[in-house]
Amino acid sequence: MKKQNLGRRRSEQLTYRFRFEDEVKGPSFASGRIAVVGPCASGKSTLVAKLCRRGIDAYSVAQEHSNINHMYLRGQPDYVVYLDISREEMMNRKSKRDANRLQMQNKRLAKARGDADLILDTGQLDAAEACTRVLDFLKGRHQSGE
Repeated sequence: MKKQNLGRRRSEQLTYRFRFEDEVKGPSFASGRIAVVGPCASGKSTLVAKLCRRGIDAYSVAQEHSNINHMYLRGQPDYVVYLDISREEMMNRKSKRDANRLQMQNKRLAKARGDADLILDTGQLDAAEACTRVLDFLKGRHQSGE
């Protein structure tokens, strides 16, 4: 009985997680490789999935779990996108125990945040808005020749 309930919950979570439709057309420009970093529950996996569906070479880095402060550079990104989240928003998305770890995660992410080409507060944006901001940033970089 418990396995059936867990399966349903997991199925509901997957349905929720991937329910977003493609609202933005794919880029008509070369975007480069994007590293997405940020604390737990900031939306890294969701953003990367949305970007990849649009043909963007993006990957998520679990930098917040590592004391290697330059781990996000191992994939040789052209751009670093940092997703920020408040403690309150993290508590809404994850447990209080995880939110209590935010200070440690922010310390581990300090170099990545400092090197970020774009910083987004995902507590203020939904997944579609975050994706649109990244695409707009990339388009602006392409148009300026950077």
